Amino acid sequence: MKFYIQTLAIVLSLLTFPAPGAANPELLAEKSCDRCHWFASNKPGDGTNGPHLYFAGDKFQKAWLIKFLQKPEIIRKAGYIYDPGFLEKRPALDQPHPTVSEKEAKIIADYLALLKIPGLEHGAVDDVPLTRGKRARAKIKFERNYGCISCHEAINLAGKVRGGVSGPSLVNAGNRLTADWVYHWLKSPERFKPKSRMPVYKIEEADLVLIVKYLMTLKRENLKP
Repeated sequence: MKFYIQTLAIVLSLLTFPAPGAANPELLAEKSCDRCHWFASNKPGDGTNGPHLYFAGDKFQKAWLIKFLQKPEIIRKAGYIYDPGFLEKRPALDQPHPTVSEKEAKIIADYLALLKIPGLEHGAVDDVPLTRGKRARAKIKFERNYGCISCHEAINLAGKVRGGVSGPSLVNAGNRLTADWVYHWLKSPERFKPKSRMPVYKIEEADLVLIVKYLMTLKRENLKP
């Protein structure tokens, strides 16, 4: 009997107290993250200066999140559309994201990885690398056919940054975003943001996959001086 009582006590303690470093939302509250971000589609936070994060687990690569939280960079140079000063090009949020320690970054990233949209399909984009010819063709579609470069910074075939700043930079898209999320975002952005400014294109499946795979090749380490 004593053995069973001790075992039950251990089990209850594990259920009640998460292990050190376990994913949990308490740290986000402590850091007042809800002042800028939404962590649930039906429970918006106090602020609207940052991106919605209730699908962060679908959208971001965890390794990137951990690095970003420790050493943030501005991804939207023009600010966020929720910002009252967006149209006047005077964003209120003109500073990089607050920093946290490596330990805190891992805890937050673990929690954000759990935030996903139920039923989101996976596997539409394979991991077969693009040939040089297909990458060039994808770049043309990205920049000319669909005009994505007018709103987004990207890396051209010469390794240089070019593009607009009204949308988020895609210079490091291959490290920051997941292929599955980019695929579904391009296909139906309203699924993630009902009032998104992102255009909904009539795009063939082959072109959609091609562009997604192209975006996954855009990585900061591929920049040339």
